[in-house]
Amino acid sequence: MAKQLGFYIESAMCSGCNACVVACKDKNGLDDGRSFRRVHEVHGGGFAPSGQGYINNVFAYTMSISCNHCDDPICVKNCPTTAMAKRAEDGVVFVDRTKCIGCGYCAWSCPYGAPQLDKAAGQMSKCDFCIDLQAKGDDPVCVATCPLNAIKYGDITELRAKYGTLADAKGLPPSSMTKPNLVIKPHTGA
Repeated sequence: MAKQLGFYIESAMCSGCNACVVACKDKNGLDDGRSFRRVHEVHGGGFAPSGQGYINNVFAYTMSISCNHCDDPICVKNCPTTAMAKRAEDGVVFVDRTKCIGCGYCAWSCPYGAPQLDKAAGQMSKCDFCIDLQAKGDDPVCVATCPLNAIKYGDITELRAKYGTLADAKGLPPSSMTKPNLVIKPHTGA
């Protein structure tokens, strides 16, 4: 593989505005039931007893997540028709619509909820990293639209060298499951 594309998400910069979600839905013509990019709201904590009363450790933050184009994509492994595949040139996981029968095994398998049924076509659909825009030299629409620059993309090796290797945060499945091509700078509550 020449390179592996990945995302960098800086959770503390995500305001939860959903601009990335709306832009993706618009670009891909998605119906109400599908969103290739979603903004997760993560919250928790409470009041913990201390020697002098209670300490407030409540947290809440948002984090934009889509398909992570994993190194070990369960969706690809569990697709009975090989319609779910990983491109050799950039590691993008995509749906080959000439093979997809819409069985949903990929969606049931993916811990991130990336593959989604296109009811009108009777086939699965998912984030394709805006490979059509990238071919023209443009950024993926979620990256280009984020008003706070919370989403970046590029060769995952370069992203990890620049931002670290953390791919785990509260609200997400363990990265050991699929080895996502994702780097997260979690909010301090994460």
